[in-house]
Amino acid sequence: MRLSQFHLNTAREAPADAEIASHKLMLRAGMIRKLAAGIYTWSPLGLRVLRKVEGVVREEMQRAGAIEMTMPCVQPRELWEESGRWEKYGPTLLKMRDRKEQEYCFGPTHEEIICDFVRSEVSSYKQLPVTFFQVQTKFRDEIRPRFGVMRAREFLMKDAYSFHLDQTSLDETYKTMFDAYSRIFTRLGLKFRAVAADSGAIGGDVSHEFQVLADSGEDAIAFSNESDYAANVELAEAMAPEMVRPEPSKELKRVDTPTQKTIAEVSAFLNVQPTECVKTVLVRGVGGVVALCLRGDHELNEVKASKLPELGGESMLASEEQILAATGAHAGFIGPVGLPADVPVIVDRAASVLVDFVCGGNQDGTHLTGANWHRDARVTRIADLRKVVAGDPSPDGRGTLSIARGIEVGHIFQNGRKYTQTMNVTVLDANGKSVTPLTGCYGIGVSRVVAAAIEQGHDERGIVWPEPMAPWRVAVCIINPKNDSKVLEAAESLYRELNERGIETVLDDRGLRPGPMFADIELIGIPHRVVVSERGLANGTFEYRGRVDTESRNLDKRELLALFG
Repeated sequence: MRLSQFHLNTAREAPADAEIASHKLMLRAGMIRKLAAGIYTWSPLGLRVLRKVEGVVREEMQRAGAIEMTMPCVQPRELWEESGRWEKYGPTLLKMRDRKEQEYCFGPTHEEIICDFVRSEVSSYKQLPVTFFQVQTKFRDEIRPRFGVMRAREFLMKDAYSFHLDQTSLDETYKTMFDAYSRIFTRLGLKFRAVAADSGAIGGDVSHEFQVLADSGEDAIAFSNESDYAANVELAEAMAPEMVRPEPSKELKRVDTPTQKTIAEVSAFLNVQPTECVKTVLVRGVGGVVALCLRGDHELNEVKASKLPELGGESMLASEEQILAATGAHAGFIGPVGLPADVPVIVDRAASVLVDFVCGGNQDGTHLTGANWHRDARVTRIADLRKVVAGDPSPDGRGTLSIARGIEVGHIFQNGRKYTQTMNVTVLDANGKSVTPLTGCYGIGVSRVVAAAIEQGHDERGIVWPEPMAPWRVAVCIINPKNDSKVLEAAESLYRELNERGIETVLDDRGLRPGPMFADIELIGIPHRVVVSERGLANGTFEYRGRVDTESRNLDKRELLALFG
């Protein structure tokens, strides 16, 4: 490819509304252009990178035995009502009507469609297991699309779905997909971790996220310093303290805290540590409000809380009216002592071993000191309610946890019979009996991978691509102010030879001055730059510089070609 014949439109500055590095650099490099909120046009340059990712994904899915197909983007309401998700999926589901007033949605995912396909195409256990995949555009109507393609409404996704007669078969395919995902992200040159995760809206019991490690990541990942254990902080188990709760040594006292509501304010005012306090959160339960009690320095894990049977699958704070009715006090002054008998009190493991602690007094402007479980406050039960923090013991018993930031680029699930049961997908087993198959679901955000790679690799000059994702591996740059035909011929010859050797090379023949030309090549992240100039030819050398090198080197042709194998 010659840049004089390619569409490359770079910019020195990014729009003011671009917040993170990938969004800024993709706009400056001309990879994407905003069409509407969360909807982007991919330029020829951006598409080259997108296709690199897509190619690796497709190769590894086929290597894992998955069969490619394509399903419609526009999906009829009837299928989503069968699965029960037409209303449950919420406002992120883009709904529309055709001229006949028939209702459809623009698919955010394709569980319903693949189940409809399989129930009409697969009838015997002899056809199982089977895995279908596609690479296709999805749409989710994010309430606040941001960060460019990192959280876009329209995006390119690889989704795959497997069907199985029994759990052993599902486990085997799940492991195969786990390994395929690991190969994909390794081949793309990304630093990543596979972490145990919550299944969220997709559903299921077993789930792993693949997280690209980057400081700008929205997700927090907990991982052991002595083992392979890794989990999303939402899912990571906070182990129970090994200590036994001491006997109470202080009397229960009510103290005035006129304006002190937060743990930080109360602990400073009373000259105690946050670790000596209990915070009480009232949430809506299936039978009324529920009190969740944590140590003062810990945060409630809403995903864990939502799984409590008392909460019925979601964690929502109680209203101010509900708090007042249950405690007689406003938020900031509530605590576990003296709560009504019909309010369950669920205590986090770390909070359960506290003695003589400080808590809200259930009376505005007051707190209690010297409070103790069982003596002063009843305990319905003890549960894991909190987010883990750095230094916590690893749940696998090996080492302690560290916390890193990550960007989710892939997610795999075991869905069980969540969709096949509701959509009446059945096959005949070896005995001729009708059975409902188990399913797995496997997704990769192809367009998101591009942004994640930039978040992981960039500097003040622009993008630093992993070589497998770069639009071209080498840029041959011509410096020829005198229009010397020998310089042009040498550049053309090198350009052809590199491409013939299978080294994807672009020729920068736009006639720019060195400064703007080099700035463009660095901005778009070409890993290797080779300069052909009159001075170099006179010395029998080419000027070479790697994208992250601080200095250039003069190499003869043999030395140069040796760099690329």
